[in-house]
Amino acid sequence: MIDEIRVENLALIREAVLEPCAGLTVLTGETGAGKTALLSATKLLCGERADSAMVREGEEAAVVTGRLFFGAHDTDGCVVVRRVGSDGRSRVKIDGAIASVRELAGRVGAHIDLCGQHEHQRLLDPASHIEMVDAWAGGGVTAAHEAYRKALADARAAQRELDRVEKASRTQGARLEDARFAYEAISEVDPKPGELEELEETLPRAEHAESLIAAALDADASLSDEDGALDALNSAIAELSRMGRVDSELASFADALASAAISIEDVAADLRRYRASIDFDERELARAQERYAALKGLLRQFGPRMEDVFARRDEAHELLSLVDDAEDRLRRATEARDEAERVLSDAARALARARDVAAPRFCREVAAQMTRLEMGRAELVWESRELPRAQWTEAGSCACELLYRASAGMTARPLRRIASGGELSRVMLACKVVLGEADGVDTLIFDEVDAGVGGSTARSLGQVLADLARTHQVIVVTHLAQVAVMGARHYVVSKSDDDLPETTLTPVAGEDRVREIARMLSGDASRASLDHAREMLAEAGTL
Repeated sequence: MIDEIRVENLALIREAVLEPCAGLTVLTGETGAGKTALLSATKLLCGERADSAMVREGEEAAVVTGRLFFGAHDTDGCVVVRRVGSDGRSRVKIDGAIASVRELAGRVGAHIDLCGQHEHQRLLDPASHIEMVDAWAGGGVTAAHEAYRKALADARAAQRELDRVEKASRTQGARLEDARFAYEAISEVDPKPGELEELEETLPRAEHAESLIAAALDADASLSDEDGALDALNSAIAELSRMGRVDSELASFADALASAAISIEDVAADLRRYRASIDFDERELARAQERYAALKGLLRQFGPRMEDVFARRDEAHELLSLVDDAEDRLRRATEARDEAERVLSDAARALARARDVAAPRFCREVAAQMTRLEMGRAELVWESRELPRAQWTEAGSCACELLYRASAGMTARPLRRIASGGELSRVMLACKVVLGEADGVDTLIFDEVDAGVGGSTARSLGQVLADLARTHQVIVVTHLAQVAVMGARHYVVSKSDDDLPETTLTPVAGEDRVREIARMLSGDASRASLDHAREMLAEAGTL
């Protein structure tokens, strides 16, 4: 719901503030006063395209600021700022953060429906007819539609799998031979995950086993053999210990060397254990070297990593199995596709039945509102034609459309061929009233909904708009006094006669509103027109 819109330097508007009420707000004024500029401001807030021509002459930029609430439970609201520079550049901020126009359209545009003469053209698109019927019908059709869409997705997936199997089964020539060669080459070596890394760590040790054993033996001998390092060290310790009884400092040296001797003995023991741990086997070494060479060969052909080798083997195996087991796979894929198509057909029939039950009831409700709008015996007729399977879409399996019949004796025809602009506006209004809260928008803005309307029809139009305002925030730009008196809030749009005209927006109430209604009735403020205006406002309960 729109709480407030502030407009600066847009078209003829220097500054204007619109605070529509929760129900019906009406905007009136002389033709050319600038009501269209206010609608343009709203369109900017909804994320529609900006044009530098919108900027008031002589100004750097037009700025539209809006405060909106989305749904009954939104207590914080949202502040949107749309700035359009004279250079054509557009900037958007949502709650102070920079945003894109697409984000603006998704955040705000989804909650505001602009029902102007141009927007009524959507009613000429049969796709919008399905959307309205589905929204009005609610849960039953929604569930059937979801089941159909899921079944359609499953059927498409099953068909893609069947196409893949068929294509693979037809694979011949170089691709098949490459796959067979790769699979056989890799399978012959049969690499295991982590095997190459393990060989890279252990093979160097195995290849230098003799040298490693010799080095350990020599080092142990140098430490432990007769006249080795330990013998010399123990002799030094004994002599220092003997003389340490004379000088205690020599005794401390003896203790230090004793600790070193213990460390050397430990190292010698570790060297003997190390020697024993090396198991030199020429045949095992040759096998490991051969294995390493085979794995490196796979890397050169299918690498550079072992993960690439495994992936190539799996890919080749899949292709070969598809070809070698083509008949069985083709049978299973065909059966899966046929089953998915059966489920889809059932879901399509269920959706069509649900819509065919709901749509005529929707048409009757709309026809009742059209009667209120003085459209005689005009009515909408639901037409549903089953499409060939190849033409089924996310929307359904049938071509559905709301046809327009001006009277009972006439043939129902597409709206785009029969209805005039004024009739389209009233049909759209009737649909909106019937949809109520089901249409999913908070605010409805009507422009030129009163085109070609007068007399009792105008009175009925005002009453229908007031009914619609019970479920929506409704803003109406109107030239009809019969519509204007129904508004809970009334603004007058006027334009100055200066060299550079300026449009102003003024809320009116009391006697000011009586004078505006009188002007709309007769173009003057005579006593008769003023009395008539008061009577109309009193009758509408808005005086």
